[in-house]
Amino acid sequence: MSDQLALFDKVRPEPEGLRYAADFVSPAIEQELILGIQTLPLQPFQFGEFEGKRRVASFGFRYDYDFHQLKRAEPIPAWLAEIVANVEMFVGPATRIQQVLCTEYGVGVGIGWHRDKPHFDEIFGLSLGSACKFRFRKRSGKTWDRFKIDAEPRSIYMMTGASRQIWEHSVPAVEAPRYSITFRTMTNGPDLRTPA
Repeated sequence: MSDQLALFDKVRPEPEGLRYAADFVSPAIEQELILGIQTLPLQPFQFGEFEGKRRVASFGFRYDYDFHQLKRAEPIPAWLAEIVANVEMFVGPATRIQQVLCTEYGVGVGIGWHRDKPHFDEIFGLSLGSACKFRFRKRSGKTWDRFKIDAEPRSIYMMTGASRQIWEHSVPAVEAPRYSITFRTMTNGPDLRTPA
């Protein structure tokens, strides 16, 4: 039996540096955050000449796919200050969130396989609205190692180390409206946080 479990572990390894916590915010806070996102001037996600179906708003910084560089964005709004502080406390006192991305996923919308841009270091994602499958994969010879989290509403995940730098992640199409807030630290350089 233990040999079978060992084989299972090799087939489905957990990405190193991945952390997940359920019920990071209360249902009341979740509703406040969803309402806040719904009031934003959300725009379809642009990557070069392509347009994604999800709608987004970036704060602090945004990645410009035409110029392949970070550009300043609107400051992180005051209504997000408390949740940013809570995410920073979740990780540790040295954590400095400098970029926030608010995303709306309509029914049937997901996000394909990718890694976040190398300008960013630690990645934290807060799931709001519907649950989703948060999938990971990394190349292993001619096949893929795969891992999946059932990301429940109000849960948070953290990606550092290999889970951030080696594994790709994706979210398949959701069956009900979903919102997420992604919080990112920067890889190096001075503290560039824009005032809230």
